[in-house]
Amino acid sequence: MPELPEVETTVRGLATVLAGDRLVRVAVNRPDLRRPFPVDLVQALTGARVVALGRRAKYGLIQTDRGQTMVFHLGMSGRWRIDPAMPDRHDHLRLETGRGHVLVLNDARRFGSVDLVDTAALNTFAPFAALGPEPLGPDLTVGHLARAFADRIAAVKLLLLDQHVVAGLGNIYVCEALHRARIHPLRAGGQVSRAALSRLVPEIRAVLDEAITAGGSTLRDYARPDGELGYFAKDWRVYGREGEPCHCGGHVERIPQGGRSSFFCPRCQK
Repeated sequence: MPELPEVETTVRGLATVLAGDRLVRVAVNRPDLRRPFPVDLVQALTGARVVALGRRAKYGLIQTDRGQTMVFHLGMSGRWRIDPAMPDRHDHLRLETGRGHVLVLNDARRFGSVDLVDTAALNTFAPFAALGPEPLGPDLTVGHLARAFADRIAAVKLLLLDQHVVAGLGNIYVCEALHRARIHPLRAGGQVSRAALSRLVPEIRAVLDEAITAGGSTLRDYARPDGELGYFAKDWRVYGREGEPCHCGGHVERIPQGGRSSFFCPRCQK
């Protein structure tokens, strides 16, 4: 599943051709993805001007001058194609702009979603209502994590994946941030010291910023809107590197944790 950096990269790519332009034609090629398209989507978007694009957790936001925002989730395999040379059978939503661009939401597995929400009510939109702070925003602080982790016996890795604690963090980047902060993924949240949290918060931001700058990660189905794959995967320090050497002289191990694989170095992560 595309993670936060991939969604952020996608939104930035869409902004280059959508921001400020008017949608002159909107078409849906099937009734649903993971759930049905909004029944009024075509009517609501046709003729609307895109006034802003953004992201909340792993959702992309396309805001129009009609007081509505199209909220999209890429699911397992979704991606936006900009000015595609040829149509594809997995193109499910098509937007045409006044400047002549064509943007197509392509989703082979159809685990993605599209919703239409009143912009003023975005904070109460069900998937957003209970989300924690954005990891790249000012509300992710040492104090916030200290309060969220206080007296918790759940592993720090699982707490960071809890969207109520931090919005949008996924498995890859949590593994990487914990390694950089030298925190063992199995350590109970309540046992993570404030000093360790002071290392963790900037490392979360750093690994996400670096991935966004690099264009995301080369996961199997992910591509940026320009069709290029991201190149951050070559810089993973532990994720997917079981048995390989760590910079500290130890070796990367993998353990199952919460239905996912955790990669870490037992020598430098305590």
